[in-house]
Amino acid sequence: MSTNATDNRPTLLVWGALAIVYVVWGSTYLGIKIAIETMPPLLHGALRFVTAGLLLAGFLLLRKGRAAFRMSPRQFGGAALVGLLLLTGGNGMVAVAQQYISSGLAALLVASVPLWLVVFRFLVRDRPAVLTLAGVLVGFCGVAALSLNGGGESGGTTGIVVILLASLSWSIGSFLSARIPMPPNVWTASAIEMLAGGMGLAVVGLSLGERLDVTAVSGRSWAAVAYLVLVGSLVGFTAYTWLLGNAPISLVSTYAYVNPVVAVLLGVLVVDEHVTSQILLGGLVIIVGVALVVSTERRGRSRPAPVPEAARAAR
Repeated sequence: MSTNATDNRPTLLVWGALAIVYVVWGSTYLGIKIAIETMPPLLHGALRFVTAGLLLAGFLLLRKGRAAFRMSPRQFGGAALVGLLLLTGGNGMVAVAQQYISSGLAALLVASVPLWLVVFRFLVRDRPAVLTLAGVLVGFCGVAALSLNGGGESGGTTGIVVILLASLSWSIGSFLSARIPMPPNVWTASAIEMLAGGMGLAVVGLSLGERLDVTAVSGRSWAAVAYLVLVGSLVGFTAYTWLLGNAPISLVSTYAYVNPVVAVLLGVLVVDEHVTSQILLGGLVIIVGVALVVSTERRGRSRPAPVPEAARAAR
């Protein structure tokens, strides 16, 4: 009886951590939607990521001291660049886009990131498998279906253009993160990425005329930002990092096509978002394409590829 309990414990921990990643990262789109109800989209992101970065950096200093931040200037620059691409360009434009489209549609379009990563690999002559390329073709058909007529949403065309640019920036950052010098400690790298990305969002937001009037921010939006900082960025990231060392990467990677489903459901249930048949059909096609890419790419691999890297700090 004791042996069975010991054997079951790792399995329960894995599925518990996986459930956290599924729900928490899927819910961040809804969190952004609520936060920007009374906050400027870029400055809300600046507040979120600078706060999360400082908390993570403080934890690392208490736990490991200055040794956690030993790195070369090139490694620091690499992490800062990735943070700007993932968070300032990627997450920042996601928040801007969600002023025009639903959180569910945003999540479905961001799910195209693994497809872009395969395209980049092809461009640098890293030839993916035939099934991987088939998955990319299927996935982009879904993106095209969602892009027609703005996914059937009012004002959706603007939001879709911005979210596709966000996905492109997110993908470039993810692609580079595995190919340029980065800090050896993944926690340190993420702290730098969040701080650099957050400061980038502050600079861009202020230069575009955004101003944060704290007296005009609702309690609902403050609660959403607190959730994004503590649960979305810190708890979700911790669970994901633990999973990378304790679960098959093929299982961990399933977040890429579960998160959009969670985002759509939460959008409908919590903020009464309308889901059109076009969104359902296009989203299903994207998820099928991403599932085909992820399952093909993970087969036989023991280490994570850039797909999970895309979400490491950006959620």
